[in-house]
Amino acid sequence: MATFVKILIGSILAAYLAMKWTAPSFHPESLKGARVLVTGASSGIGEQMAYHYARFGAQIVITARREKVLQQVAEKCLSLGAQKALYIPADMANESDPDRVVDFALEKLGGLDYLVLNHIGPTTFGMWEGDVEHTRWLMKVSFLSYIQMAWRALPSLEQSKGSLVVVSSLLGKMPNPFTLPYSSTKFALNGFFGSLYHELAMKKSNVSISICTLGLIDTDSAMDKVRGVTNIPAYPATEAALNIIITGATRQLDLYYPWFTQVITLIKDWFPSMINYFIQNSYNYIP
Repeated sequence: MATFVKILIGSILAAYLAMKWTAPSFHPESLKGARVLVTGASSGIGEQMAYHYARFGAQIVITARREKVLQQVAEKCLSLGAQKALYIPADMANESDPDRVVDFALEKLGGLDYLVLNHIGPTTFGMWEGDVEHTRWLMKVSFLSYIQMAWRALPSLEQSKGSLVVVSSLLGKMPNPFTLPYSSTKFALNGFFGSLYHELAMKKSNVSISICTLGLIDTDSAMDKVRGVTNIPAYPATEAALNIIITGATRQLDLYYPWFTQVITLIKDWFPSMINYFIQNSYNYIP
């Protein structure tokens, strides 16, 4: 059995490396002047994506709830080389704000080449205690607003042969404890945009979709929740952000970052008991 597992893991790693070697080449100059809307850009991965796009010379619109922080991020983007860096504060729980943000970007940039959906609503990290209303609210912020913005932006993306980039999570591929409402939104994103990918392909659409599956990233909000609770390693937000941008720019359907998240999603159905044991023992929890 041990030999079989080693051969299996070796085969998966070989396939992964072969896939990476045959991946499309990224040309940074392709992003110069690109018209980009990034959500959830006041901190964490979204903020780092804004800075990377700025270094590539893109035209950027960023959005989040905190106006003063957005202003600071936009100013830094201009100092890093962005051709334009505009911001619009918005609350994605407000039914009109998702459309308002897309309309603002279309007006100010004259269209969109990239729509990068990254925002999430705040949620607790702990055992679920039956808060259905919070789960309903979070689905509105972290799932339904994605759909609304994508639909609003699709005509412009179609015209520009643009890309729709969706930031998801390993927790949208593999259930975990303590994150039930959050995981639900990520499973919903994967299902909806994975299905939309097929529909766009069948219609011969010009729009590409990239779904980005991330492991634990060292953002302040994530680390505040898991510190002392789990020993799972966290990976840098700036590197995750760059990988997301490259995936969208090269029009690839999937990103798994860090790399082993893809291995985990492959083997979870082959060795469910082993994966379940690993998950349940990755947290410092005493009933």
